[in-house]
Amino acid sequence: MIPLKDENPIQITPVCTVGLILLNVLVFLYELSLGNRVDQFVLLYGAIPHTLLHGEGSRSLAAIPPSLTVLTSMFLHGGLLHVAGNMLYLWIFGNNIEDVLGHVRFLLFYVISGYAAAYAHALSESNSMMPMIGASGAISGVLGAYLVLFPKVRVLTLVPFGFFIQAVRIPAVVVLGFWFVIQFINGTASLRAVSLGRVGEGVAWFAHIGGFVAGMILILIFPRRKPARYRWG
Repeated sequence: MIPLKDENPIQITPVCTVGLILLNVLVFLYELSLGNRVDQFVLLYGAIPHTLLHGEGSRSLAAIPPSLTVLTSMFLHGGLLHVAGNMLYLWIFGNNIEDVLGHVRFLLFYVISGYAAAYAHALSESNSMMPMIGASGAISGVLGAYLVLFPKVRVLTLVPFGFFIQAVRIPAVVVLGFWFVIQFINGTASLRAVSLGRVGEGVAWFAHIGGFVAGMILILIFPRRKPARYRWG
């Protein structure tokens, strides 16, 4: 299922959501300009699980402290589909969370969710030296918060029916619940693969899971700009 837009109006201009999208796109364009040097750039600024858990001594090149690579990794992406998919989800669901929290608290919420996601992934693959990149962990926190606040808001979604794809309006709880189940199934499979000594497929499933759960918890704790308008259809 691919969401296209939600039916959940906002009362503020989502400057932080738009700003995050623009920043991610600009960084991706910079990555493209690096050519063959992009791999080195990702090694320097991606979040490496082993380094996060074991500190500087495990890293041969340290442009910045390991804890800061979590922040920089949130703005790096591995390809056009990677950044486009992440930004689509951020645009659809992020503005409503920004509307509820306000600009500054939304940014803080986003960053904390990203950190929770990165460390969840690091714990699931503690010996990995493969850098994790992408905004999906932080965006997963946004999705978790949206599920808590607006479970029955309708989301226009592309759904495959056999050989055809139909745009249908589906409650957010179905769209986001299905998304989370997919992450959980694949995350469990990846843990089994790691336990058997196999190389993972390169997707940080537990970053998605960790970010989503963190977002569900954080949205209940964070002070809000206004009372959340629980939308039920």
